[in-house]
Amino acid sequence: GGCRLKAIIKEMFNNWNETLIWSCLQGIMGEIYTNSTEDAAMAILGDFAFYAGNPSEELLLFKPERGKQDFIIMVPQNDAWAGLIEACYGDKAKKITRYAIKKEKDIFDAVKLEQAVLTLPDGYELKMLEEREYKMCLNNEWANDLVSQYKDYVTYQELGLGVVVLKDGELAAGASSYSTYSKGIEIQIDTREDQRRKGLAYACGAKLILECLKRELYPSWDAQNTWSAALADKLGYHFSHEYTAYEIRGYDGCVEEGLNSRTGNNGVHKIE
Repeated sequence: GGCRLKAIIKEMFNNWNETLIWSCLQGIMGEIYTNSTEDAAMAILGDFAFYAGNPSEELLLFKPERGKQDFIIMVPQNDAWAGLIEACYGDKAKKITRYAIKKEKDIFDAVKLEQAVLTLPDGYELKMLEEREYKMCLNNEWANDLVSQYKDYVTYQELGLGVVVLKDGELAAGASSYSTYSKGIEIQIDTREDQRRKGLAYACGAKLILECLKRELYPSWDAQNTWSAALADKLGYHFSHEYTAYEIRGYDGCVEEGLNSRTGNNGVHKIE
């Protein structure tokens, strides 16, 4: 039955310290799919898809009905999945290295973080991300990811948490929840291109961590690049390990073609 399958899938993702997967397993955000033989699973949330279990071409070539998303970051559980991604997508798969950050409970130095907030340069203002700022994030492409995984402001208000930096009433930077799980959030930080290298990300990152601590939420961090890993370190986190992911562009065409010619789309199903 459904419970047994859920337990099997949970086991497939076991020991994978990734809050986006937890969000999916907990039914808070994201979706989980399995293949026809139910020995592989995909957890998908926003731009990220995580693949676990027995490597399945059927699952890799499956594209959920989620609008016309032609970009996805695929994260393989192991080398076998990685090899299959490369085989399925060829040149459309760009291999990247990401930097996992340890999830450690009581490592944050609140005094140091309060001081970090005070490093915000003159003329800039920090404030909580509320309805007006939510709309600003949607209207500025560079800031979309600060709020885009929440379908509307009411959902963001209920599940999300964020802060923004304003300059002359305009959005300059922000730190917010990319996603939410039962005991925390996954942090997303973005700075407008002409406002970089002023320490805005440092100040608003510190503020968001403090707000999480107040609410007993864990502020999870996963670094896309070495700059992000260095910022995490400066805020008190510790580096865990590098891992491989694949950026897939043209996720659409390839998949449609693959499905029609090879596997047919009937086998993959969503876990409710």
